[in-house]
Amino acid sequence: MIMDIKPEKISTLPLAVTMGDPAGVGPELALRAFAERETKNIPPFVLLADVGHMRALAASSVQCVEILENNWGAVPDIFQHALPVRHHPLSQHVIMGQPHAAHAPAILKSIEAAVQLVQRGLCRAVVTNPIHKASLYQAGFSFPGHTEYLAHLAGGGADPVMMLAVEGLRVVPLTIHVPLSDVPKKITQEKIISTARTVLQALQKQFFIQTPRLAVAGLNPHAGEEGTIGHEDKEAIAPAVAALTREGWQVSGPHPADSLFHADARKHYDAVLCMYHDQALIPLKTIDFWGGVNITLGLPFVRTSPDHGTAFDIAGQGKARTESFLAALRTAHAMTS
Repeated sequence: MIMDIKPEKISTLPLAVTMGDPAGVGPELALRAFAERETKNIPPFVLLADVGHMRALAASSVQCVEILENNWGAVPDIFQHALPVRHHPLSQHVIMGQPHAAHAPAILKSIEAAVQLVQRGLCRAVVTNPIHKASLYQAGFSFPGHTEYLAHLAGGGADPVMMLAVEGLRVVPLTIHVPLSDVPKKITQEKIISTARTVLQALQKQFFIQTPRLAVAGLNPHAGEEGTIGHEDKEAIAPAVAALTREGWQVSGPHPADSLFHADARKHYDAVLCMYHDQALIPLKTIDFWGGVNITLGLPFVRTSPDHGTAFDIAGQGKARTESFLAALRTAHAMTS
């Protein structure tokens, strides 16, 4: 489900990759992705980061990477021999593994500029490196997180939906970072229908599935057993599935979650709408813990991100695994081919 890239399909438009937190693993992942561009078949990208910081990182690592400041040029041509970096200066020296609120303006400007490059038709998609929200909050950042900020930058009342994907499985949690005790009251027909429509439309337009199939997980054990084990499945989820089916979508459920994710079951749908965070994330990370991609649906542009955080404890040590970041690049490419 996360497609490989054929070299002849690589677009002349690059991907826009944000710096993320410069003290985290994001910058070194960009270096390693560039160093492996031929062996791992990576599409051209431009990194929006501090040129000096990237050159210092490259000099201290085992990666033989030339950094070229590029504000603006022929990225695919440059990408053959150097990593193009659009300069967003940091006001304070970076100590790897130690986030600082002083870095916040450059981090946010990097995200804003990446969106603008896509909106202006100079890049094809945004790939975001991990940020550290606490240090951004210290600098006055007022959004709950990355996704809400991107929706703000997109304008037009965007209502984003989070999808996570690995090879063989796409999941969408209906509720995300809320206490488990609060989940039942947040499950409504309206929310299920709205989220499902966004997912189904994205499967058509961005994953090129003409007739997408969406499975909807139940909340309670055995999907409630007709109301004998909880009422949400019968009173909220099933009516929402029925309403979506009447609209002409191929939607099924509510399905018992304990039998929804094995290999044979996964042959019968293109994505699963789950009711809460762990219901979606546990099967996904069991299948491929290192290779997950975070995809934001419902924006007027494609945005992907590695499914991990800043990993300050190993930043700058060359220990960070690249699978998720490379998958985010490949997925952004595939969604815009």
